[in-house]
Amino acid sequence: MHLVHAQSSRPAAPAELGLDAMRQIVANASKHGTPWSGPESGPAAQPGATIAIISEDLRNGGILGVGKGIQEAAKIIGWKTKIYDAGGTPAGRTGALTAALALKPDGVILVGVDVKEVQAQLGPFEERKIPMVGWHVGPHAGPIVGSPIAMNVSTDPLDVARITAMAAVVESEGRAGVVVFTDSNFEIAMAKSNAMADIVRACKGCRLLEIKDVAISKSAELMPAATQDLLARHGGQWTHALAINDIYFDYAAPELTRAGKSSKSINMLSAGDGSAGAFLRIRAGTFQTGTVSEPLNLHGWQLVDELNRLLARQPVSGYIVPVHLVTADNIAFDGGLQRQYDPDNGYRTVYRRIWKR
Repeated sequence: MHLVHAQSSRPAAPAELGLDAMRQIVANASKHGTPWSGPESGPAAQPGATIAIISEDLRNGGILGVGKGIQEAAKIIGWKTKIYDAGGTPAGRTGALTAALALKPDGVILVGVDVKEVQAQLGPFEERKIPMVGWHVGPHAGPIVGSPIAMNVSTDPLDVARITAMAAVVESEGRAGVVVFTDSNFEIAMAKSNAMADIVRACKGCRLLEIKDVAISKSAELMPAATQDLLARHGGQWTHALAINDIYFDYAAPELTRAGKSSKSINMLSAGDGSAGAFLRIRAGTFQTGTVSEPLNLHGWQLVDELNRLLARQPVSGYIVPVHLVTADNIAFDGGLQRQYDPDNGYRTVYRRIWKR
């Protein structure tokens, strides 16, 4: 398999980094207008395919954004798509996968579904030799070993997490008091929250106050009380909130306002995915100061390209998009004014050229 990797410096291990080194890494991740570093060649479009899109939970802005990108690219390449929403529950996943199998699709795209949770249910698809790709279906970008997923499209989750945590350390000049929000139902979420915690622990002047486990699917009902509890127990020591997804802050920010906290008293930074709400908070200066925003629409196009390669019986490209930190200083670029990170690097033109469309 030929892998095309983004040319970016991987963050060093936490113990190796001082504040100046973190400051440089954060500055590099915050640059805008980065040129296209992905594939330049591949198979022409394989039109006429029927593709099942199985989404973990369409209430999640990241999942919804990727789905829109898939549909945009599928229309260009000439595919029919059918979306199944699992609603964030085990029963929903079973129902979505059962319905998708009944469709007899030519290919399958999993969006946000933890592959370990559905490993057994993917067997029938594998038996029928239906090619499968996914977005955020495991803790690492690339092929998922021991599963039928030929390519997990993602930025590097651990780089995303480390840069998010480094941004908090840099903002605080090495004196952050941090709460990390995660969801233990997902392996990728735990990998990201552990990586963030490691950065905070390695900062001598910082303090990891707590790792708070809140299910993403229940964030609307659980986050208000969780935020109140954290304020009561940690008070002024809590200066930074880190999360594996922006959705937590949708419900934490109003509680902080109701508690009389100023927008500068607690800074929020998210290791994914760059929701519209996050962009609004960053632009307004309301608690959130950063999000490592994934190029959701681009990832949708990449999923279509990777699946097209499989349908043409060619290997996936293996491309991993560089990490990008959205802040108030760069939010006016790369689609930020439309409340999304959509790189201005001509990726649509490149993929259309590859597909001859």
